[in-house]
Amino acid sequence: MTFRLATPADLPFLRQMIIDSFEPITWFKHLDARFGPLNGCDWRRRWELRLDKIFASQILLVGEVDNEVVAAATGTYDPEPALGYIDLLAVHQPHQGKGYGREMLRGMVGHLQSLGARYCNLECLTDNDTGNALYRAEGWQLVAQSNRWFIELDSESPRT
Repeated sequence: MTFRLATPADLPFLRQMIIDSFEPITWFKHLDARFGPLNGCDWRRRWELRLDKIFASQILLVGEVDNEVVAAATGTYDPEPALGYIDLLAVHQPHQGKGYGREMLRGMVGHLQSLGARYCNLECLTDNDTGNALYRAEGWQLVAQSNRWFIELDSESPRT
């Protein structure tokens, strides 16, 4: 796999690839199952909006095999603590299960190291068994777990 920074021409494909690869595991779908689309905005649309912000502000690295994009990762780098953050790691669905997630993870870590990172952070849902197994196998250490809480606010009586 070879790595390069994404170009504007890559974005439509990457948007669809990332949404499709996260569909089986995204908590956005769990939210829709409980509350329905938020203000008429379903989980896919919320991902699109999230990706607009990510594409505008983060490093977007793609992994190619035979000149075909098969994976991507996004992240940021904070130079003062020399800390890299990996926000998203996605493998195009037809290419899942071939080790490309591992290669993409290593590629993004290498890219962050080239910027000066000495440490790296990422988050993974506790029920994403495939992702968690990958990170454990790559030597990542679990340092904390969190819960995602949600409430529907009643617009007529604000909480105080």
